Amino acid sequence: MGHRLTAISTRTGDAGTTGLGDGSRCLKNAARIHALGEVDELNSHLGLLRSLGLPDAIDALLGKVQHDLFDLGGELSVPGMTLLKPEQVAALDEALAHYNAQLPPLAEFILPGGTQAASQAHICRTVARRAERAVVAVACESADAAASPLRAELLQYLNRLSDLLFVLARTLNRAGDAASTEVYWNHQRPPKA
Repeated sequence: MGHRLTAISTRTGDAGTTGLGDGSRCLKNAARIHALGEVDELNSHLGLLRSLGLPDAIDALLGKVQHDLFDLGGELSVPGMTLLKPEQVAALDEALAHYNAQLPPLAEFILPGGTQAASQAHICRTVARRAERAVVAVACESADAAASPLRAELLQYLNRLSDLLFVLARTLNRAGDAASTEVYWNHQRPPKA
């Protein structure tokens, strides 16, 4: 593989357009570019989460996720290209089942927070949901135009990833401790009439 980036500052985007991986150009405020930015932000937040000293298995899992997100972004960048595989979605399902099986069931919603790592996992979860919404907008735009449709795996991956990040936040709040640092929502239910 040759050099992907030979110059970082090309000045080709000064007029408000950017290049896609297929060589075409589009406005920087296009839904596809917005979705690419959301996926990039998610990947950056995952990098921060990984810098917080995670258990080895979780760090390795999130390292794989970061590579998967580059595949997902590649599909967004090159309409019609297939990079993200169904096996990558299945791997998230397996990890979700593995980590969720180790947690007690929730009786109430929990507030995002706890340890620094768990709090960052919650931020990653919310950014994953935002990225998912942005990819839905691209899918809707593609359906309305003659553009290449987005494959279901992209939305499935982001949906599973946000679920996994919630479970990992809970897991990280228990890492190394018998006691959880989860805080349950103190919901005041109205009295029955």
